[in-house]
Amino acid sequence: MKTVNVKDAHQQFKKYLSENKRSASTIVAYGKDIEQLVDFLETLSKNHLHEVTKEDLEAFLAKMTQNGYTPKSISRKLNSTRTFYRFLKINEYITDDPSLLVSHPRYQLAPPRIFTPTEYRALRDASRNDLRMYAIIELLLQTGIRIGELANLKLSDMRKEGLHIAPVEKHQERIVPLNSRAKEALNRYLEIRPKTEASHLFITKSGKPFLIRNIRTAVERYFRLAEIKNAKVNDLRHTFVAHHLKHGASLVLISKILGHKRISTTERYLEYIKERGKETAVLSEL
Repeated sequence: MKTVNVKDAHQQFKKYLSENKRSASTIVAYGKDIEQLVDFLETLSKNHLHEVTKEDLEAFLAKMTQNGYTPKSISRKLNSTRTFYRFLKINEYITDDPSLLVSHPRYQLAPPRIFTPTEYRALRDASRNDLRMYAIIELLLQTGIRIGELANLKLSDMRKEGLHIAPVEKHQERIVPLNSRAKEALNRYLEIRPKTEASHLFITKSGKPFLIRNIRTAVERYFRLAEIKNAKVNDLRHTFVAHHLKHGASLVLISKILGHKRISTTERYLEYIKERGKETAVLSEL
């Protein structure tokens, strides 16, 4: 077994995530979670990973609870910790993995926030004069793609058959169909898109990629302008799923479009839909 101190292991872990092509958001989230663990272990004078016990990890999660983190957030921190320990074991820094002995806190998933037609029409109206944001919002609403996938779109991903979504982390490559609303919004944006050799579809005025965090901030600004309360960007994806399942779209089709690994992930939306139309292979517009 190799010896490594806690801080060096943290830095090597972030490098490992980057080398394995994990997304920037994943690297930041895991990095912050493990940084909190490292800081906590320092208060226990645990400077080397092989000294850390199951009880130390449970004390860390208990401390996070005291600091106001929700059970869902605590569960995510445990997932980060387990990924960290897998890295440690692969590199022979530890022989035993105490994180596997720690239980996840129990919590209930909140029902997805699904916009009403009045809400997404208000959002559409609020962003109508900002052609870039209008196209972004329309794409998220009409295709159900993830914000990270949208931020990674290249001009070359616009295909005749739809949008090409490149594989990222555990998400599979796929083609997402575009309806007329999405196509129209994209075409209007492309007419005013800065003339540059930049490959990303959505860019800033200076031609740099429009980053996820800035896209999120901009969309949330339009939520406020449209007076849509308690909304998050991912709710546009939830709305896409609910709308199409309500109108009878095939579960298999929607699951493939969304890039879900398991159809059961798509099926869970059915409990939030009061009535489901006759099954069809045709997608409608929102």
